[in-house]
Amino acid sequence: MRTLEEVQATLKIAKLKEEDLHKTIHCLSFGENVSSADYCVVELDDTLCKHIEVGQSLVIRGDKDEHAVLCSGDKTYDLKIADTSNLLLFAPGCKTPDLLPNDQKSSQVVHTQIWGFCNSYWELRKRRPKLRKMTKLLMENPYEGPALGGQENTENRYTMQDLLERIQASEEEIKAHFETIHACQIDGFWRVLDFDYEMKLLGHVTQLVDSESWSFNRVPLQTSLEELAPLEPKEMIEHCLNCYGKRYTENDKVFYVLHEDKVCRSIALMLLQNAVKFNLREFQEVWQQSVPDGMSTRLDQLKSVALVDRTSHPETICLLRVDDLPEDTLDRFNHLFTLREKWTEDDITPYIQDLCGEKQTTGALLTKYARSSMQNGIKVFNSRRPVAT
Repeated sequence: MRTLEEVQATLKIAKLKEEDLHKTIHCLSFGENVSSADYCVVELDDTLCKHIEVGQSLVIRGDKDEHAVLCSGDKTYDLKIADTSNLLLFAPGCKTPDLLPNDQKSSQVVHTQIWGFCNSYWELRKRRPKLRKMTKLLMENPYEGPALGGQENTENRYTMQDLLERIQASEEEIKAHFETIHACQIDGFWRVLDFDYEMKLLGHVTQLVDSESWSFNRVPLQTSLEELAPLEPKEMIEHCLNCYGKRYTENDKVFYVLHEDKVCRSIALMLLQNAVKFNLREFQEVWQQSVPDGMSTRLDQLKSVALVDRTSHPETICLLRVDDLPEDTLDRFNHLFTLREKWTEDDITPYIQDLCGEKQTTGALLTKYARSSMQNGIKVFNSRRPVAT
């Protein structure tokens, strides 16, 4: 180990003035069995640094066939390796100048041992959570209501911990997706409802509202549970109200405001799921007749779940859910352009909106992945490359 005199001699040879340097001099030495494979470095922004400093954790998630992601409590990040021309040294106890005292009068040598080194680090980029896999897993065994004789299928059921171990998303993002897909916890397992069973529950609720002449803005929870208890479990009725309404309390009693758009949307999905294409005018008539009295149907309620073709004669509508499209951006655009050669911006936007990053717009995506042209005074978009036929 070097002494202060040896350091001063080295400075003199290098023609450096000691008074221009900090009074604390670190002499570095390699420990035994040091290897570049011992450590990995991750670059964190201020938000993630504070996340760690308050005792929270970061988790790397991904199966063997997936590119690893890093998750905090509420966000998901891609992990990208970035090389650096400077060798990065791990030296515990080595203090940076801002941590050293400014009132040192004489120089001193501090011996610091290097524990490891590397010439690359992990760079984080915020990304969309990968939630399609979760929906697919939960759909392996959808809940169809109380099993006859109590003999329910217990295979392919998942707890929150099971999903955290398999889904590339943060816990908060997973919880938010539970609400999106109308999942609920049954006997400790997270389940999605079979669509027909969900519509059965919704039908019970809307029929009760109609028979009792209640306002859609004032559906009482307790009375609903008591009236519908002979038909379905109370937990399922309350879950249905949570999915299709907004809860509020008045004079210590719980009420719900039924969401017109959500109710109309689900009834439309029920009608469309059994037809390849539907005559638009006929569909709109049947749809309006199928929703509860007092609710109004509008085509904008079906954005991202149904596609209208106004170029056909007669005009048609078909089921096209954004959740069934590829997650990858390029694959999504390629698939959309196999379905339709040319898209208007209004038609394609609902199917690419979820691909946008925090500071990205659908216009920027269209500029990158599609070509625009004018057709009958309307801007349309088509593929940047020939579509295979």
